[in-house]
Amino acid sequence: MRQIALCLAMLVFAGATTAQQKASTDSAQAFPNRPVRLVIPWPPGQATDLAGRVLAQKLSELWGQQVVADNRAGAGGMIGTDVVAKAVPDGYTILAASSGPVTVSPLLQKAPYEVARELAPVANIGLSPYLLVAGPQLPAANVKEFLALVKANPGKYSFASSGTGATAHLIAEWFNSMSGLQVTHVPYKGSAPALTDVIGGQIAYAIETAAATMPHVRSGRLKAYGVSLARGSALTPGIEPLATAANLPGFDVGAWLGVMVPAGTPRPIVNRIAKAVETAMQSAEVRERIAGIGVEVDYRPSEDFARYLKEQQARFADIIRKGNIKLD
Repeated sequence: MRQIALCLAMLVFAGATTAQQKASTDSAQAFPNRPVRLVIPWPPGQATDLAGRVLAQKLSELWGQQVVADNRAGAGGMIGTDVVAKAVPDGYTILAASSGPVTVSPLLQKAPYEVARELAPVANIGLSPYLLVAGPQLPAANVKEFLALVKANPGKYSFASSGTGATAHLIAEWFNSMSGLQVTHVPYKGSAPALTDVIGGQIAYAIETAAATMPHVRSGRLKAYGVSLARGSALTPGIEPLATAANLPGFDVGAWLGVMVPAGTPRPIVNRIAKAVETAMQSAEVRERIAGIGVEVDYRPSEDFARYLKEQQARFADIIRKGNIKLD
């Protein structure tokens, strides 16, 4: 009798499991059957916002359902990121994720969310390359001359960043460390005032996004010595990678942009979102519009994106530790 009861229990359990799997599959096939919210944890006009809106428009076309961009700015992107981390995991709340609030900020301060436990990667869509730039008055024609000049004058030169702990600051610290430069960090409230003082010669150099620097490079107000991506970038034609130009093997970094959802979102729904993002990123129009924002198209599916996030976290944790970087 016990064996019969056990068999019956196993049959009931198997039936329930099959029913749950079927319900999950049916739900994924019907997804989305109402508007989807894409939370953008930055103000309008910022790169993540612009790229997110391009993606939202294309997903709306693919799904036949409106994907609504919802700006939830504040605390360096952590407020909006937390909104998604705490959202119902049903696929109807998606995060326009970026390196600042997901990779960097949790390493420097206590975040209201745990990335590994509360967020799930869907796909990476782009990388923002960074340029090493200086004002035209700095007497160095290329990166080798730049390094020779700064090394010959330890403590004399300073570099600007958009703020202590910003991605640009950490990338510059990594470059300085690998190059053996002894310089002073001068943080600003944003890249615009930082670059203004670099252009004016008050500060020697900065490493900032191509989106922020290229207009000044084209106009001649800034000199570009190299780009942070080891493969170079179509967004910075004619500018060599720092990895080769400055002889820094392994120097390869950018600020990533991607899509994440609340952890616990059913895998069939995550897969459906991921497939739609992949299709969107194959669109020539989408790729062109994202490149126009100053973001290099860099599509990575869920598993590759997950590995990349772990690599980025380890890299920036190492930079922060070696540079003893702390927020005031």
